[in-house]
Amino acid sequence: MKVLIINGSPRPKGNTTKLLNETKDVFASLGVEVDAYSIAGKRISGCMACRYCHTHEGCAYHDEIDDLSKRFKEADGLVVASPVYYASPNGTLISLLDRLFQSSRFEKRYKVGAAFAIARRGGTTASFDVLNKYFTISGMPVASGDYWNNGFGGGAGEIALDAEGLRNARVVAKRMVFLMTAIAEAKKAHPELLQEEPKVATNFIRPKGE
Repeated sequence: MKVLIINGSPRPKGNTTKLLNETKDVFASLGVEVDAYSIAGKRISGCMACRYCHTHEGCAYHDEIDDLSKRFKEADGLVVASPVYYASPNGTLISLLDRLFQSSRFEKRYKVGAAFAIARRGGTTASFDVLNKYFTISGMPVASGDYWNNGFGGGAGEIALDAEGLRNARVVAKRMVFLMTAIAEAKKAHPELLQEEPKVATNFIRPKGE
């Protein structure tokens, strides 16, 4: 099994990295391969709604998002973590996720997702909610912990004092492995459950007179 970890912090040695290292240790101990990606030092443009990806393979920018999409396709699970910026995830990370989920046309159902938000004090639950929506709109089961997936620390390294947050990160990682294992076994034992009704798209706007 393989997990793709996306570090949404521009600080490669910050608190977000330290929390993610807790999950990496758990994955390694359970024999799960980790593919790590960091946005630190990256310039990632936002989606320009050109719809290129609706008729072509990949994104119109033809940048590293295309490669990241291939890595995501190969993974059984996705972990995303971000520092809090104005009660929201890092803007660069949002641009990355918007384009990654929109331009990658492969089936994401049953890949397991987990998100973490890290802050000095506030805005974590709002950020956590934003990140989880990428999973839930894609049919991805979400691995939960024993509390909101928060981490707290201001200065670099302060998250080491957040014993509850770091423990929760380890709990989430272990539950991700459990879910990924169970899903892989269920796909083999019950392939009929993978069959779903055709999608239906409705629009709340109607021309006048209808």
